[in-house]
Amino acid sequence: MRDIAVVGFAQAPNVRETTGTTNGVEMLIPVFQELLAATELSKQDIGFWCSGSSDYLAGRAFSFVSAVDAIGAFPPITESHVEMDGAWALYEAWVKIRTGEVDTALVYGFGKSSAGELRRVLALQLDPYLVAPLWPDSLAIAGMQARLGIEAGLWTEHDMAAVAARSRADATGNPAAQLRGRVDVAELLDQPYLADPLRAHDCAPITDGAAAVVLAAAGRAEEIAERPAWITGFAHRIESASLGARDLTTSASTVAAAKAAGADGVELAELHAPFTHQEILLRQAIGLGEEVRINPSGGALCGNPMFAAGLARIGESATAILTGAAGRVLAHATSGPALQQNLVCVLDGSKA
Repeated sequence: MRDIAVVGFAQAPNVRETTGTTNGVEMLIPVFQELLAATELSKQDIGFWCSGSSDYLAGRAFSFVSAVDAIGAFPPITESHVEMDGAWALYEAWVKIRTGEVDTALVYGFGKSSAGELRRVLALQLDPYLVAPLWPDSLAIAGMQARLGIEAGLWTEHDMAAVAARSRADATGNPAAQLRGRVDVAELLDQPYLADPLRAHDCAPITDGAAAVVLAAAGRAEEIAERPAWITGFAHRIESASLGARDLTTSASTVAAAKAAGADGVELAELHAPFTHQEILLRQAIGLGEEVRINPSGGALCGNPMFAAGLARIGESATAILTGAAGRVLAHATSGPALQQNLVCVLDGSKA
């Protein structure tokens, strides 16, 4: 099997609402242009295109087909799609390159969360027989998980607010972030609840956005990037969709994925945690110590474009290697209610 590296990353600004676009084309075209220019590649150089998005979120069938217009009608392409975060599309592209079918791939994810009522849209991913008909929204489910952790003594509301404050402070250096700036933990704790014990700062904002990553096999990667971010471990796991069938105060799937990917010895981690308590939970599940810097980009709490935020975590962590800021990093992506599905990608400045 061939070594594969991330050689480029670009993303659209994370904003509360984009105007005009319903299929992602307007968001994706500038991202593709930036990414191809940075890697000095043309569309003809890309062997495989793979996207992650959701028809439920877009409110139309086969919305991803419309988004292919952002690539252009010529030259003809080999293309695929996953109805999940773009991080899982990147996994498909990684497999495609590993098997020797292509040498390069461009992976993208996009979502316009502002087009509908996201809290209700996400209820459609729940058990369709017993849970979804009750329409419990995503904040209510996350609130139950946060409360269980508090009652178990795993974190406090102060711990959660501290995560939000650190994330927004770190996001001051990220021009794509939606929320940024220094905030006081005490002031955050004075704010009203949205879904007890969650306040507004505990929840990722509604965000429209897109992200794209270029992968390349060994030999080609060194030609594109001076310091490729080599993928040394990649794994994803899934747990039961039934909320009552698993322990919500931990994440067995994250533990398993991190072990399979070889998550030890990382300096930096970008965790896809849409809620403050989930960052704490993920840090415990992966076994990240205090010496590991978490979400220097600000993370999903400062911009959470659905179906692109997980891919952006891989792109942000890879950028730390591409720029020489870190040597070994970890990226995490999640999908489903209360961290049901989890993906872990470990990247290194050196090959495995």
